[in-house]
Amino acid sequence: MSIDRIRNIVAENVKLAKNIAEISNNDDLYSLGLTSLTTVNLMLSLEDEFDVEFDDAMLSRHTFESIAALNEAISELLD
Repeated sequence: MSIDRIRNIVAENVKLAKNIAEISNNDDLYSLGLTSLTTVNLMLSLEDEFDVEFDDAMLSRHTFESIAALNEAISELLD
């Protein structure tokens, strides 16, 4: 399932204030430590993992604010 893959990639690429297992899919990743720099690294890792490319319209805080938002964006790119 892609949400599990996304969670693993977030855990590998972002130093968060909580363990990934304690984070719900709707928790605000920015409030937990995601920064603009780590957003870029996270985006690149997600693009590699899912063989997609985020388009310019998706490059916003909203897309990366939660695991659920990332899952929605990736699902859209895979369709």
